[in-house]
Amino acid sequence: MTYARNFKDLIVWQKSHQLVLVIYKVTKNFPIHERYSLVPQIRRACVSVASNIVEGFHRKSNKESYHFYNYSEASLEEVKYQLLVSKDLEYINIEMYNEINELCDEVGKLLNGWMKKQVIK
Repeated sequence: MTYARNFKDLIVWQKSHQLVLVIYKVTKNFPIHERYSLVPQIRRACVSVASNIVEGFHRKSNKESYHFYNYSEASLEEVKYQLLVSKDLEYINIEMYNEINELCDEVGKLLNGWMKKQVIK
């Protein structure tokens, strides 16, 4: 088994970072009137997913780490809802919604697996 030396070695972080980049790219095309409402909200939530993984990775105890991974999970659910709103308002098409939602699901599964692995330690 390889040891993660820093957060960039974590596949869960790599996928969550990929999600951040996709969300930023997609939200560039949202209507101008969403510039101060939905766009920053979904971006913040998405960045929070990756940021909390990083913060949890650098905590001293598993209990502390788990706390931040749990925040990450909650932020991911927030992103999923905001994606649904974006689709329903027709800011993104169904194909884009499905693609991003699939990436969210992948991040969620990886995060869940990572959390279970940390509890076992």
